[in-house]
Amino acid sequence: MAGALQIGALEAALAANGLCLRGWVFPDAEAAPELAAGGAASAIALIGHEGGAFWRVFVAWHQTRAGAADPLDTWSKAVIAPLALRAGGEAVFPSDRPWHPFQKWAMAAGGLKPSPLGILIDPVFGLWHGYRGAILFGEAPLGVPRGMSADDVPIHRCDACVGKPCLTACPVDAFSPDGLAVSRCRAHLKTEAGQNGCMISGCMARDACPVGREHRYSDAQIRFHMTAYS
Repeated sequence: MAGALQIGALEAALAANGLCLRGWVFPDAEAAPELAAGGAASAIALIGHEGGAFWRVFVAWHQTRAGAADPLDTWSKAVIAPLALRAGGEAVFPSDRPWHPFQKWAMAAGGLKPSPLGILIDPVFGLWHGYRGAILFGEAPLGVPRGMSADDVPIHRCDACVGKPCLTACPVDAFSPDGLAVSRCRAHLKTEAGQNGCMISGCMARDACPVGREHRYSDAQIRFHMTAYS
């Protein structure tokens, strides 16, 4: 059961850092992750961001810790881990082993589906969202919604997309129905065209998606992610 920090207070504390509760998963016994203290989690709260709301908070933190390794992961842990402890749960992160199925959890919690680029597409935020961690609870907190009804599952926006511009926008055709050719993509980013194109303005394929354009990350955030990827 949630500890001193109740769910409403947890949401408020996350919002102050530009993060939010992005959904809940109630895993079957065979799929439940183990808790460090023993036993298995019965509820999983997914923590992430919608759009780039967290960016200003992260930048302010990073300016005082310029030498931090893996700064975004480090910041995420600094924010989420103590909140998880106060809520009576245990934080886990996509960057840590054992690897947890964050994409599978996101699909279960929010009804999201992969776009043709492989990135989960949100019906409102498009490709401009993410997951920074999760909180595992041994006992589900009171008042937590127990899943979506059929009416709650969002329509997959890609199903109605004509032409799939995301699959034709890449200058080196790194995306296909078979997935991303990572080596081809990274090789292009090292060229003059890549340095003056995608490295500055972001992935052209991602940018071609019309869904959630108003939530596109800032240029500074895009450059940060591109540098980390390349």
